[in-house]
Amino acid sequence: MNYASKRTQDMVKLALFSGIIVVLSMTPLGYIPLGVIKATTIHIPVILGSILLGWKSGAVLGGLFGLTSMITNTVTPALTSFVFTPFYSLGDEHGNFLSLIVCFVPRILTGILPYFIYKGLKKLCKSDVLSLGVAGFLGSMTNTLFVMHFIYIFFGNSWGKAKGIAPDLVYNTILGVIATNGIPEAIVAALITAAVGKALLKFLEK
Repeated sequence: MNYASKRTQDMVKLALFSGIIVVLSMTPLGYIPLGVIKATTIHIPVILGSILLGWKSGAVLGGLFGLTSMITNTVTPALTSFVFTPFYSLGDEHGNFLSLIVCFVPRILTGILPYFIYKGLKKLCKSDVLSLGVAGFLGSMTNTLFVMHFIYIFFGNSWGKAKGIAPDLVYNTILGVIATNGIPEAIVAALITAAVGKALLKFLEK
């Protein structure tokens, strides 16, 4: 396969994963409301794209993930959408430049790290399934950990106030969200990444 043909195929694959992200962002399957926060599934095609297409494409997909998140929280805002978009405010609480950091940086990292995790583990254990599963789990946790800690660092008091949480309980609530929402979300991502990723790797090898 020549360079031009491979580049075209890579662009088609990137467009396919991008389309999946956009579709998920426009349906309830992308952001599932769970009270305190919305459970995310859009990170799964970002993780798979990173592993299958490389970290640069993963970063692009992560950036698209962040963009869809910002648009969703601007157009159909929830109680604390100001932490994800500078274009929404709730009473005295306003989104700002820091909202863009919360919205984009974790998602871009979610598109970068799984590639290196997968490649590193594959060299160590030679197992596709294990490497894919761990990359899926850690990729999902990258999103959750960075998003929730950025929320605490940049908007802790505002986020707690909007949720009716006492200031001294905000970080405990953040940890609770990570444990009760982030970890199950990461387990699902690990299982899907291992199953779908293995099938896609076999398909691409052909």
